[in-house]
Amino acid sequence: MKIDPLTLTAPRHFLFLQGPHGPFLHRLAKMLRAAGAEVWRVGFNAGDRAFWFGAPGYIPFQAPQDQWPDTFRAIVAEHGITDIVLYGDTRPIHAGAVAAARQMGLRIHVFEEGYMRPYWITYERGGTNGHSRLMDMSVADMRAALAMSDLDVPTPPAHWGDMRHHVFYGALYHWFVMFRNGAYRNFRRHRELPVAVETWLYTKRLLLMPWIALDRRIATLRIRLGGFPYHLVLLQLEHDASFQKHSPFTRMEEFLTVVMDGFAGATPRHHHLVFKAHPLDNDRSPTKAIIRRLARQAGVADRVHFVRGGKLARLLDHARTAVTVNSTAAHQVLWRGIPLKVFGDAVYNKPEFVSAQPLPEFFAASDRPDSRAYKDYRRFLLETSQVPGGFYSSQGRRQLMRQVVDMMLAEADPYDSLAQGKTPPRQPLRIVT
Repeated sequence: MKIDPLTLTAPRHFLFLQGPHGPFLHRLAKMLRAAGAEVWRVGFNAGDRAFWFGAPGYIPFQAPQDQWPDTFRAIVAEHGITDIVLYGDTRPIHAGAVAAARQMGLRIHVFEEGYMRPYWITYERGGTNGHSRLMDMSVADMRAALAMSDLDVPTPPAHWGDMRHHVFYGALYHWFVMFRNGAYRNFRRHRELPVAVETWLYTKRLLLMPWIALDRRIATLRIRLGGFPYHLVLLQLEHDASFQKHSPFTRMEEFLTVVMDGFAGATPRHHHLVFKAHPLDNDRSPTKAIIRRLARQAGVADRVHFVRGGKLARLLDHARTAVTVNSTAAHQVLWRGIPLKVFGDAVYNKPEFVSAQPLPEFFAASDRPDSRAYKDYRRFLLETSQVPGGFYSSQGRRQLMRQVVDMMLAEADPYDSLAQGKTPPRQPLRIVT
């Protein structure tokens, strides 16, 4: 007899690895236990332990990193693990666990920031971003699945609702790793910077938010009142997995050089170029100084601008084109029908709405995206892997829990559920602040 996972006739045993900073995994585990599942959590540092809040099932991993693969398999065997849960699938401890889980036939639940952020998160099985099933799906495939749905698609938000919470939990997490990590001396971070530097950068970002906001408003106002045509470059965090693992670049300066050379070579001389920083850019890389230097070298210093994060909508309102490596902010570009050029692997990199033109040609005379195709694509995502809510604010987590736990307990993943006509009704979008 086939077992429906939602009835938990055969109890599911979940193993959590690392998650987003803050209480999200703790809340998720509590809800899964209420549904009848068993949950364990592997903690790799004091930050992981702190945000588990003393809940049962905590397993500290304190051994050297090279012992993790064998430890993972031993934990799976000891506790009868059926599912693993993680945030991002490219950091070394997660990549190894995912590979082993596939061999062992486990379900792999991967969370990420929303492809349609800010008011959605991403939930997929097997992998996200360049490892997502979306990479191999055509718009035609999505349209066929949408025949089972009549969702009224919500409009995209204009700003990130839980930015302050995100920065706060990031600073607090790194404080624990820096000052309370004595029991985890073998812990090795997946990022290059020492934890002390990372903690300081998060703290500085939190303290300087008012000044950064003022600088951003001034820069944005100059662009909006300038009266010149401009092309928008959407920057990402250099250490972000999408940039490092799913693009041809290893350093942001490489991408900046390509864009600057393309702009200087063929763009009309009355056009300008605007670089917009990622909202969480904490100056770990001197991006603004690099842009200034490259602009001077290319002879376009008087036509290049830099904006520190902020609301993308205000800049998109008058942009001619947009360029990015593979930022999820590109969805707001495509929603407005603005020509888009990307350089990395991205789940939205479909020929119907992303330009294949060389960059100088793209800046000079760009192809427009097929807006109908993009709207079908967007609707498909909002019916499947994009879940209303957020990781960092309490209101966002409450909204997320109303839907994502049932998605995790379902037998089919979100994409197959839609094709089978089994997707549950989506909750209306609530503004998360």
